[in-house]
Amino acid sequence: MTRIPRALIGGVAAILAAAPALAQDFSGELTPYGAIRAGNADGTIPAWTGGITSPPAGYSPGDHHPDPYASDSVLFTINAGNLAQYADRLTPGHQAMLQQYPTFFMNVYPTQRSAAAPQRIYDAAIRNASTAQLIEDGNGVSGAREAIPFPVPDNGLEAIWNHILRYRGESVAQRVGQANPTAGGAYTMIMIQQDVLFPYAQPGGTDGNIVLYFLQETVAPARLAGEILLVHETINQVAEPRSAWTYNPGQRRVRRAPNIAYDNPGTASDGLRTSDNLDIFNGAPDRYNWELQGRREMYVPYNAYQLHSDSLQYDDIIMAGHLNPEHLRYELHRVWVVDATLKDGTSHIYSRRTFYFDEDSWQIVAVDHYDSRGQLWRVAESHGINYYEVPVFWTTMDVIYDLQSGRYTAIGFDNQERMYDFSATFDPGDFSPDSLRRAGRR
Repeated sequence: MTRIPRALIGGVAAILAAAPALAQDFSGELTPYGAIRAGNADGTIPAWTGGITSPPAGYSPGDHHPDPYASDSVLFTINAGNLAQYADRLTPGHQAMLQQYPTFFMNVYPTQRSAAAPQRIYDAAIRNASTAQLIEDGNGVSGAREAIPFPVPDNGLEAIWNHILRYRGESVAQRVGQANPTAGGAYTMIMIQQDVLFPYAQPGGTDGNIVLYFLQETVAPARLAGEILLVHETINQVAEPRSAWTYNPGQRRVRRAPNIAYDNPGTASDGLRTSDNLDIFNGAPDRYNWELQGRREMYVPYNAYQLHSDSLQYDDIIMAGHLNPEHLRYELHRVWVVDATLKDGTSHIYSRRTFYFDEDSWQIVAVDHYDSRGQLWRVAESHGINYYEVPVFWTTMDVIYDLQSGRYTAIGFDNQERMYDFSATFDPGDFSPDSLRRAGRR
């Protein structure tokens, strides 16, 4: 594979000279997202042929998504008894889950490379490959619009920016549940309305510094209802850190919220996740050293249509210690591995995090989190599907298991809710502090 190092691309002429080589790579050996187009040597990972690009017959936007792979059978099941046989393709976190919980297992299904994005996003990713660059010591990106900036990353910072700037639609409105079960499995479902506008992902991108506008309102239970969070997320977070505000219904006041970042507790999570655990990782990457360790073939959550199904009740999914593994699907995929270690002179409750990025979507599908002693502490999974009405591969449920407390938090319960609405229309004015005040008075 021929690739022109970005460090050598220093002007318009050089960019134009590099473009044919890059285009040849992305139309042959690589996908537009930099994934290896071919399958693996033994045929257990198939070639990528474009993913799912349109809904099945009879589907209407807003419906739950019929499982395109419902006829697939379990190939084998990994449990504590046969863990050693599969350990080389399991994250340390998954190995720890299998060892700690006798009721946890991993059903492995045939690999289906379902991830897809609109053609304009793929075209933008290829353009970005020639122009995107890290700025502000890696705490910002310039020269990129609409899509991931670095289809073939040179380092771990470029990889995490691919996740932060990956395509998730242009806007979305969703109502989902979050549960924080006790060690015994008791829970109260917390219902959350989330509206998101992605200026970066709009056709043509944006000239501004905003990645997304995010409005989150807790609607149930009654004791939490009416709490609202507003976030303006920026690209260059050194030049312009994220802005956040909260509305407290008891005080009926909007307040600046500078602590909605890093390791401050996530909303209504019982302290089981941090602010930067939402969407598996979000925010500024400046507190970590990011080491790109290359690609590996690993068993990871994928095509979680069964978990997403409207035939399930929440009690079918939630159990003590972990989600019900009968409804989880794991597949063998190539993932980019990035190890993030805390920088000297900075602080975070996670001293180290190891991220596993799906090569076809740049969705982080698993993370191992380590405490200040270097011990494995929390294990995150993102169970994703292809929302084929867009199309986009994104999460349907994110879960973080706390191995030390025996508890977990999961967000994305939508089995009994109307689905994500990717056709929702917003403008930036809907995400102003004044709009937060108006929403609080509804």
